Amino acid sequence: MNATQKNDSLEHIFRHEYGKIVAILVHKFGATHLEKIEDVVQDAFLKAMQVWGYKEVPKNPTAWLLRVANNGLIDIFRREQKVHKHDGIYDLMSELSDVDKEVSLDTTVNDSQLKMIFACCNPSLPTESQIILSLKLIGGFSNKEISRALLKKEDAVAKSFTRAKKKFKESIKTLDIPVEMGLSSRISIVLKVIYLLFTEGYTASTGAVIIKRDICYEAIRLALLLLENKTTNISETHALIALMCFHTARFDARIDDQNELIDLEHQDRKLYNKELIQIGMGHLYDSKENPSNNPSYYLQAAVSYYYCEASSFKNIAWKKILKLYDLQLKYVNSPIVRLNRIVPLYKFYGLKIGLETLVTMNREGALKKNALFYSLKAQILNELGKEEEAKKELLVAIDLTKNELQKKHLQRKMIKMSSK
Repeated sequence: MNATQKNDSLEHIFRHEYGKIVAILVHKFGATHLEKIEDVVQDAFLKAMQVWGYKEVPKNPTAWLLRVANNGLIDIFRREQKVHKHDGIYDLMSELSDVDKEVSLDTTVNDSQLKMIFACCNPSLPTESQIILSLKLIGGFSNKEISRALLKKEDAVAKSFTRAKKKFKESIKTLDIPVEMGLSSRISIVLKVIYLLFTEGYTASTGAVIIKRDICYEAIRLALLLLENKTTNISETHALIALMCFHTARFDARIDDQNELIDLEHQDRKLYNKELIQIGMGHLYDSKENPSNNPSYYLQAAVSYYYCEASSFKNIAWKKILKLYDLQLKYVNSPIVRLNRIVPLYKFYGLKIGLETLVTMNREGALKKNALFYSLKAQILNELGKEEEAKKELLVAIDLTKNELQKKHLQRKMIKMSSK
């Protein structure tokens, strides 16, 4: 394994194991020790990077990391004289057998990470705090990643996390969730957390890769676990799974052999995973059979389905997709939804309508630091034959883009514009 592969492996392990280990330790020792648990888990990952940098990654990295984090926590407790040597609480290895348990009873959640998300989504916390807490503790998200997901400033995210963590420590005594009523009152936020986990994996905000498959697969795993519980097996859960399946089906077509990003127009549709599309269709059908009051995930999944099923980019059902976005805006009137709507809008009504709508959106200010806004504006201007204006907008998009693969993709577009 070369250095690049080892770094990718360590990144994968961090993303996959961080939330799991935090959840196990919080479940065992309680939320009052949350900050200490965060510290020892982070220390365990730092030690892993040092040791595994010149040795092979162990066969069971979870066990290694959990043992190191557990020992570090016990050392802290000893120094603080909170426990004695023979209290018998520092062997957590038995907890490993519970790590991959799924929802097994109609009214309980046994998966450690899922249980932690439900605990973070306590109604006593503000909704935004529930989401930030979940993404930080379960997804190991940075403030920058969360700020991108929630369209907030990084310092605001940091302050919100500090407040949420304080409230969590004071309010949460156990990760055991109140049966049925507790699950149903929290499921909406839990699904949003899973959705944001998947979104970051699908289009990574930073780094040298665009797709972090491990995050996407973990999000799908958590959502599938919800289907095993009668209280959380609801329309929105099926719709979210359908959405994630349709997106995941296009993974192999999004990157070429040179590890370069391919936009939707130039993707090889023969590489789309037909089996995943079929699975997604099944969940989309199940969602439609039991409609909900908030069909946002269903509408997004339907949009993604139309992108998947078209035989070519030219044959995409833009009018149907536009109608779906119009419906979605009735439930989620967000800047991102309005921005994503621009593509089917100008594809169906023409470039000038698309540009006029973008200019109107810019007056709101919510997207002034959004790279997609400027790259989309550059694309429309370029198609209108306004190359110089397009280049200016594209330069802004390149400057705002933090993901290296996306930045290179936009830079290639700039070179192509300049060579005309």
